[in-house]
Amino acid sequence: MTTERLRRRPYEKQLLRLQAELVKLQEWVKTEGQRVVVVFEGRDAAGKGGAIKRVVEYLNPRVARIVALPVPTERERTQWYFQRYVEHLPAAGQIVLFDRSWYNRAGVERVMGFCTQEEYTRFLHQCPIFERLLVEDEILLRKYWFSVSDAEQERRFRARLEDPMRQWKLSEMDLESITRWEEYSRAKDEMMIHTHIPEAPWYEVESEDKRRARINMISHLLSTIPYREVRRAPLEVPPRPASSGYRRPPRVETLVPDVTGRLS
Repeated sequence: MTTERLRRRPYEKQLLRLQAELVKLQEWVKTEGQRVVVVFEGRDAAGKGGAIKRVVEYLNPRVARIVALPVPTERERTQWYFQRYVEHLPAAGQIVLFDRSWYNRAGVERVMGFCTQEEYTRFLHQCPIFERLLVEDEILLRKYWFSVSDAEQERRFRARLEDPMRQWKLSEMDLESITRWEEYSRAKDEMMIHTHIPEAPWYEVESEDKRRARINMISHLLSTIPYREVRRAPLEVPPRPASSGYRRPPRVETLVPDVTGRLS
């Protein structure tokens, strides 16, 4: 695997090409009534959020949406574990990207003790069954694990800590992942053993270089879906009709002040 950082110019050129293909994929999904689910998992600060952002950048939010669920409520804790994820699954013509998913139980909940041993064991048993049901129902399910080294993760944590625009991305739970690195590694290994199944395999994304990770992940996603370019009906901007004499009344709304005149 190449470790040299991908230069910005070739990265942006390739990214734009792939994003154009994602738009074609979107039109195919919409036209054919397909359902696509993409799961993004991995270490904290491994680059999942940045990859998701590039995937949806030019897509229609009515077709492609991001699901990033908060901590479950007291009521949700009493439900079947997968229940609150099921309601976010796509209908025909939709793409859903899970920014973390039901795999929280195999990672954070397992390591931090937020679930019991019985709940964890039940998850490892039910998860492959759940995913097979999705695939049998012709949902296109793709699962990506973003991998990053301990040194690079710590570097990214420190960069966030020093950047007031990105401090919100850092929590005490994130920082604790440094001291629990090996515990998370063991949890990931056990999760893979049980949930890397032929019907829904895991794909690992090396994410030491975020640019390479984004290009590789999007390229792979496109290569696994048999989409085709859908020809849209041609559109034309109609001519503006002649004025019928309408006169705009005095404004009653408050105009937003123009502050751009003070910019140099």
